[in-house]
Amino acid sequence: MALLDIKNIRVDFPTRRGVFTAVENVTLSVNPGEILGCVGESGAGKSTIGNTVIGLLEPPGRMSEGEIDLDGKRIDNLPYEAIRKIRGRRIGMIFQDPLTSLNPLQTIERQLVETITTHLPLNEGEARQKAVDLLDRVGIPEADIRIGQYPHQFSGGMRQRVVIALALCADPEVIIADEPTTALDVSIQAQILDLMRELCRERQVGMIIITHDMGVIADITDRVAVMYHGKVVEEGPTQKILGNPDHPYTQSLISAVPRPDVRLKRFPLVEYIESAGEARKELDVANHWLGKARDFEAMDGPLLTLEKLHMRFVTRNAILPRDRRYLDAVKDVSFDIKQGEVFGLVGESGSGKSTVARMIAGLYKPTGGNIFFAGGELTALRTEREKDRYRRQMQMIFQDPYSSLNPRMRVLDIVAEPIRFHNLADDRKETETIVLDLLEHVGLGAAAAVKYPHEFSGGQRQRISIARALATRPRFLICDEPTSALDVSIQAQILNLLKDLQQELGLTMMFISHDLPVIRQMCDRVGVMRHGQLCEVAETEELFENPQHEYSKHLLDLMPKLDVLSHEGLEVEQTK
Repeated sequence: MALLDIKNIRVDFPTRRGVFTAVENVTLSVNPGEILGCVGESGAGKSTIGNTVIGLLEPPGRMSEGEIDLDGKRIDNLPYEAIRKIRGRRIGMIFQDPLTSLNPLQTIERQLVETITTHLPLNEGEARQKAVDLLDRVGIPEADIRIGQYPHQFSGGMRQRVVIALALCADPEVIIADEPTTALDVSIQAQILDLMRELCRERQVGMIIITHDMGVIADITDRVAVMYHGKVVEEGPTQKILGNPDHPYTQSLISAVPRPDVRLKRFPLVEYIESAGEARKELDVANHWLGKARDFEAMDGPLLTLEKLHMRFVTRNAILPRDRRYLDAVKDVSFDIKQGEVFGLVGESGSGKSTVARMIAGLYKPTGGNIFFAGGELTALRTEREKDRYRRQMQMIFQDPYSSLNPRMRVLDIVAEPIRFHNLADDRKETETIVLDLLEHVGLGAAAAVKYPHEFSGGQRQRISIARALATRPRFLICDEPTSALDVSIQAQILNLLKDLQQELGLTMMFISHDLPVIRQMCDRVGVMRHGQLCEVAETEELFENPQHEYSKHLLDLMPKLDVLSHEGLEVEQTK
């Protein structure tokens, strides 16, 4: 008998325009000790199934057909209090967004201990020790100290580990993991996946893992269900689905997975899908607004140079300096980026990658060291007027397209804001024309201008972020995990778009990612960071084929190999 049995469920969302069916006639089952993978496009209904099982469908959504059984007993028709006792205790949930699933006003200790004491017969002291052990198991260093901190004091990857610990703390029978490794680097990902595999094998826990990462699917799952437009189009053993899929959609989806072993000229797109947005217009750089008025001086040397950059954060404040505690997030980092180059930065979560990016962008003031950009010393700038001159030339695409866009502003105003701030247009009409053109250029279409961010998928929101970043006609683009939350097909579209823009506009880019296959496809050179220090800088192919530093070798050894995927029909880039 299946541990969790989902039978012919249908989930509807009533709207003013009629009833929207998010999931239709879906049947899935999970046996004790089994891991079922669920893959598909954003909007395919994967997360809706997880929320339905655990009783967290957002109103007015409802399950209108089917039933859900847990260990042979129906649970979907139970009263709210009975579902509440099952949620967390018998069915654990790892949510996709660690920032919104943790209470920002409570310490990690309070949130973990409260969950443990609610579901298990332990006192507070025993619950705290269990919480510390769990944090240690999911890879939080100095867990006994860090448990007393707040969510904002953790990096994105560390917050994700806390959320995983929160889901595991009541020893559930079934775990639904919604993108559990999205913000994790390969080393922590391997550690988390080993922990999940161990739980399933030793305690016979059943797991549904919802992810867009085919490396995770290949590494951990026993079976895979492929979803498209709310329906399961194909299901079977992992080796069969990844290596020899039958359905055209599955075949197209697998072909869009970034390859870890070869560099491609272009990411294959998921052709089976109806267009996620309008086709991107080709750019005539010489006559286009983006190409005009780019009054940047030509550079003989590097465009960006970092010299012994250092960033220290206070982790515990005190009146007496000797009682203060510090965290050196970045320690003496030095590298340069040439004009027109794509420079990659990789490393564990918490290694200092995003901190370096934020110092370059002026969001953090370095504790020590110098930043030179386009002939000027950024660390020496004092007035806002001096800083604005460089801000226009440098833009950032943030990791989370959900929180980096103002939900109260229409897309037109979001993209127009930097144009207005830097006085790049003569009047309102010209500003609007520029914005509509930018939206067309990133493949969203002019109709997107009157909508709000919540009306778009994650991939479409990231396109809005790219349009906003381009609005100042920058020469340097900082991409901080721009595709970590996207499924493979949308990721392929976004990365192809960034490649096209880089070539057409001559942009220089710093590309931060924990996804090593993506780094191989996108970057000319790569820097490897660990514990705030730079371990190695090398040409991309040289790094992947012949890494010099032991940590670089370790990272590459942990990278999913995806040997079952075929290279048939793919255009491999010839490298020197």
